[in-house]
Amino acid sequence: MRDLVAGIVALGLFLFALGLISTLRYHHRARERERRALRAAGRRVLAEIPTADGLDLFVADDASFYWKDRPIARPTVRLVRILINGVPLATHAAPGHGPVDAGDVDPAALDRPEGIAHDRWDVVIGTDAGEVLVECGSVRERVSQELARAVFDAVKADMERREASPEDTAAPGDSAR
Repeated sequence: MRDLVAGIVALGLFLFALGLISTLRYHHRARERERRALRAAGRRVLAEIPTADGLDLFVADDASFYWKDRPIARPTVRLVRILINGVPLATHAAPGHGPVDAGDVDPAALDRPEGIAHDRWDVVIGTDAGEVLVECGSVRERVSQELARAVFDAVKADMERREASPEDTAAPGDSAR
């Protein structure tokens, strides 16, 4: 009798494991389809950021960055700042943007309740239209830090490239002198 119960429990665990494997394969294939669609649209994934709902992607194409479904036009980016627990850690601002201090960050955008005390990593992208907060999370073991750093570095590199060649940022109809 005991062997029969153990066999039934083992069979149940085996079926449960098969269910987990098929679920993981389904989600993996869905992510791959999404990545292929992005590549077909000329976009590339810069960071996969875990959220409560799954993964949000920070992607870019030649004209814009995209956070969730919000486009961030590259020529309008004036400031990028990496934050740890709401405190600026590193900042890069476009020439003429003004002083680079913590006062540039909208404190209301950073006021989020946290359960357990974790280091929360975020990136603020300041544009002509306002600020975009890219929430990189508070996953331990440096995961969130690496994600925030990847987003910050990509935006900063684009800003530096545009600063080095200002004729690329001229408005249509403007002539380079």
